[in-house]
Formats: sequence, structure tokens, C-alpha cells
Amino acid sequence: MKERTAAGNNTEKQDRPAGRELEHEHEHKHGHEHEHVHEHEHKHVHEHEHEHEHEHGDEGPVGLRVARLAAGAIVFAAAFVLKRFEILSEAAVFWFYAAAYLILGFDVVFRAVRNLFHGELFDENFLMTVSTLGAFAIGEVPEAVAVMLLYQIGELLQDVAVDRSRDSIEDLMDIRPDAATVLRGSEWVRVNPEEVEVGERVLVRPGERIPLDGIVIDGEASVDMSALSGESVPVSLTVGSAALSGSVATDGVLTIEAEKKAGESTASKILELIENASSKKAPAERFITKFARIYTPVVCAIALLIALVPPLAFGQSWTEWIRRGCVTLAVSCPCALVISVPLTFFGGIGTASRRGILVKGSAHLETLAGIDAAVFDKTGTLTKGTFAVREIEPEPGFDRDSVLMWAALAEVHSTHPAAKSIVEAYVKEIDTEEITSCRETAGQGAEAVWRGHTILAGNARLLENHGIPVSEDTSAGTAVFVAVDGRYAGVIRIADEVRPDAAEAIRELKQLGVKRLVMLTGDRAAAANAVAREIGLDERYSGLLPGDKVEKLEEIISAGSKTVFVGDGINDAPVLARADVGVAMGGLGSDAAIEAADVVLMRDEPSKLAEAVRVAKKTRRIVKQNIVFAVAVKAVCIALGALGLIGMWVAVFGDVGVMLLAVLNALRVTGGEEKRSNR
Repeated sequence: MKERTAAGNNTEKQDRPAGRELEHEHEHKHGHEHEHVHEHEHKHVHEHEHEHEHEHGDEGPVGLRVARLAAGAIVFAAAFVLKRFEILSEAAVFWFYAAAYLILGFDVVFRAVRNLFHGELFDENFLMTVSTLGAFAIGEVPEAVAVMLLYQIGELLQDVAVDRSRDSIEDLMDIRPDAATVLRGSEWVRVNPEEVEVGERVLVRPGERIPLDGIVIDGEASVDMSALSGESVPVSLTVGSAALSGSVATDGVLTIEAEKKAGESTASKILELIENASSKKAPAERFITKFARIYTPVVCAIALLIALVPPLAFGQSWTEWIRRGCVTLAVSCPCALVISVPLTFFGGIGTASRRGILVKGSAHLETLAGIDAAVFDKTGTLTKGTFAVREIEPEPGFDRDSVLMWAALAEVHSTHPAAKSIVEAYVKEIDTEEITSCRETAGQGAEAVWRGHTILAGNARLLENHGIPVSEDTSAGTAVFVAVDGRYAGVIRIADEVRPDAAEAIRELKQLGVKRLVMLTGDRAAAANAVAREIGLDERYSGLLPGDKVEKLEEIISAGSKTVFVGDGINDAPVLARADVGVAMGGLGSDAAIEAADVVLMRDEPSKLAEAVRVAKKTRRIVKQNIVFAVAVKAVCIALGALGLIGMWVAVFGDVGVMLLAVLNALRVTGGEEKRSNR
């Protein structure tokens, strides 16, 4: 067989732009519109609906902006030197200052006029234009140009800082494969992943990204799953292994049978989560949006009153009070808040994603930072969920093999881990066509009819509901009771293994201030108590049906606890939905996990929850710091400006300086690593 490229297909998607654009639009009467073109082929739009609009998309590349700033600064410096040494007349020097102002601020003035016609009066461009033109009017020409120069420098540095935060998210966008090599007839054809159908065979060579979810049917290779799980340790795939899209084959060649279309694959679902993460805004973001709508008109009115009332009512100097009004306008812009708060949450989501923790919005991240109760499912969450039959205890009239056979017949269609372990232990092939009836009862077990025999396999409640009494089993393992035709046949004991980092997760959550740690399980008390003792849990509830878990969670929430529930995302959907934050663990390849939860831990590690809480707390802490810092500095500067104690230079720090410091502080959430699990 040979490989060719299908006509009309190439490795680049035809409906994508030639470069990747990432637009950040802040629509708040002060609007920020950042448009950046990158080398990748994806478009990612994040809209923050605030009343603050910064438009930088039309300012061109960074190099051009730097050149413009340099030209404006040179003309400004020339004007300063010409005036200082009286080389030219003041009128001539004025035109040098005017030229510098136009070079540096023509875009700001243009947007201010344009937005004025669109009814957007109180935006940042308007504030900067009025304050600097006011400075021109009262003769503070150098100060006006300096304000515009420093403002533009601050905007440029802010954009560079914002790009750094975006990059933490954009790096994740690279997990979408651009092409797939698929077997068509006798030839391997290079096509877009969207064209591959379920059941087709896909070839993955070393260094290539797996394009779709599927099963390995030939070959063996190590794959890098760090883009999905946040862990760099390679995973070995052999025949029969599940292969997830977005993983990279590092060695060996794999032939994979596609099980899902490209749009339903793990990589696509993760990308969808990332792209939509900004849609669910945190309370802090919504507060800042409302704050900006009220704050900006109020400070504009204050500036107008400062400029007009003293001269009109008390005969004070027009020049002095207009200057004070201009200072108030220059310092009043709420950029530091409306940019840094969403940016901090954006960075927090990106940081969590890089560690294999998908958060479906900043609202969930903020809630996670304040939890004081963590509730865990047991099987598959605190334990591995990989059951193995350890002991079979038959009743008189039955032997070990027959008890196992009857249980396997009842459980053959069940997806429960305990049921699968019984079927695997039976080894022999089961003719399912002879099973004429099969029914599974959630939280109890399975019932089947085989060759006219009615078989029950499940917990004691299942058998008791059918009028078959069983004695209490006090062993630590999970007990599966078996009955045939109304007669108790025996018990199969299955052992599950506690996850190696479960105890560490409980310990770290306690250190992070989570006061109440609870385990809910449908398993028996003996098994629940054994797991609780091993990992250090003080509170556990056993023998619960799915509905009972919801009721128990309601009790915990009604006690005043802000609660996170951690489950496998498949059997625990009702509890995940009811918790303040629902966390699905082991989301790799699990559609139900990704759909049901607010947060998805991409690896089967409970300690990832502690890591998620740590990131959330750091994010919330930085948000609070920025709010307090920005409001305090602006309040002080506005008061000092009204009293005439500061000039335009300090006002620029009160606006641009505070904004830049807040943005740089926001970027700390994507920076230094905090304490992480030692595994």
C-alpha cells in the first residue's frame, strides 16, 4: 500500500484563516478590542462585556507601535530642548509639542470623536482627550503631551502582558490535529480529521498527533498526553488500548480504529470547554461591570463640578480649577479593574488547564476558592475502581464455580466495575443469546433470566427486596450476594484498591481550609469504614442509592457549607449537578464526565482537587488585591487632584501606572508554581 494526499485536501483546514486570531473584546463603555494574529490556525474570541472599550486591533504590529512611540518621544524631547535653551520662539515650540501630541494621540482622539457619535460618551478615549486638550487650553502643553506618551507606553506594555496570559490558553489550542492518514481502499490518504468516519483505520507515525479517539488495532508506541492531562510521563499504548485525540506518538507506529468523529473527540471537547470558559463570569467580574457603568459617569460629573463650581460660585481662577478637573479626568479611568479582574480569572483557568484541570468558567473557579466542604464518591474516585474477585463463599448445594457462573450471567451486561470484575474472573465465554431478560437496579445490582432460571447478583438490599434474607457481611471488601430461583447461593467478595494519592489529597485539603471531608458510597459500611480509616476521613455514609446521595448532599449544604462533590461523572450526575461545584475525576475519554461537571480532573488523581483549590484561591486573592489597590489609589489621587496637591504627571500614574501594576499582578496567577503534590 502507498500513501497519497487526497485531491483538494491538505493538512490545513480550508475554512480557517491563514493565521490564528485571538481577539479580546472588552465591551463596557470603555471598550478594549485586542486583535492579535499568531502563527497557528485557530480563532479564539473572548468577550468581556464591560463598559470599557480599548481598541487596539487597528494600531498595527507591535514594531510599528514602538516606532510611533519613539518618533513621538523624539519630537517631544526636541520641543523640550528647544524651549529649555530658547532656540526657537514659543510659538514654534508649541507646534513641535502639537506634532508630538498628534503622533502619539491621534488614534485616541479619533476614537473619542467616533464613539461620541455612537452614543458612547464616557469611555477612556473621551477621558484622555478631554483631559489633555484641557491641559493644552490652560497652557500646560508639555504635561498634555507627556500624559499621552505615558498613556500609550502603558497601553503597549499592557498589551504585551495580556498576550502572555493569552498564550497560556493558546498553547492548549495546539492539541487539535490538522490532518489524519486514513486507509481508503488500499491506499493511505491524508485528509482533514473531520472527513474520517467511525470505523475507519487511521495511521499515526512517531511525532504525529492522534487525530481522533479510537482503539489501537496494530502497533505499539509511547504517547505524550501532557496536553490533555498536564502530566509529561509517557503512556504506553498497545493493541486494545484506548487512544485519545490530542496525544502525540513519541515512538512507534500505531494503527487506530476510529470510535468517534472529530467533533466528538476528547480534543474537540476540551477545546470547546476552553473556548467557552469566559462565558460563565464570576461574581467579581459582574460586580466590576456594574461598577464601571456607575463609576465613570460619576467621576466625570465630579470633574465637571470641580472645574466649574469654584470659578462660578466663588470667583476662583478658571485656569487652576480647570487644571484640577483635568487631573481628575486623567486619573479616573477604571482600566485597572475592568482589565485585570477578567484577565486574572482567564489566567487562572489557563494555569489549571495546563495542569490537567478543566474549569468551565470563572464563576466555578471563584466558587471553588471558597469551598469549606468536600464530598467524595468512593468507587472510582478515592479507590481505583479496578475490582478483583478475592473470595467466593458458597452456600450448601452450590460450589465456588457455580456461584461465580450464576453471578457472571446476571452481571454480563452491567457496566459497574464490580460486575466487570466478576465477568473477567469467570473467564469462560457467556452465550448472551440465552439470557432472555436482564435488568439493572441502580445502587442495588442486576437481575437476569437464563434458561428459565431467575438470577440475582447485588447487595443485600436487592435480595431482601425479593424476599431472600442474607446475613450481614462484615468483611472489608465489597460483597456481591447471589441468589438463584429465590434461593441464596453464596457471596462473592471483591476488593478495590485505594488510590495512592487519596490520603495526600485529604491532608492537603485540610491544610487549605476545607473543614468538612465526607465520603458517600453505595457500598457496605465495612468497606466504607476501611477506606475512610486508610485515607484519614472522619465522616462517611454507606449503603446509599443515587437519590440518597443527593439527600445527604442537601443536608451538608443546608448546614451552611459551600460544597464541592467529586465523582466519576457517569453514575453521579445528579449529585454533581446539585453541588456548588461538581468535579468529575478521570475525564479523559469520558463524555459523561466532561458534560456533567463544572470542573474536570483529567487524571485519576484525587490530589488534583487540592491543586485546583490552590489555583482558585490564588486567583481570588489576586483579584481582591487588584480591586482594593486600584480603588484605593484612584480615590486618593482624585481627592488630591481636587485639592490641587498633584498635577497631571501623578494623575498618569493613578491611571496608567495603576492599570499596568494591576495587570502585572494579575499575570502572577500564570507564573510561579505554588506547592504541588510530590508524586
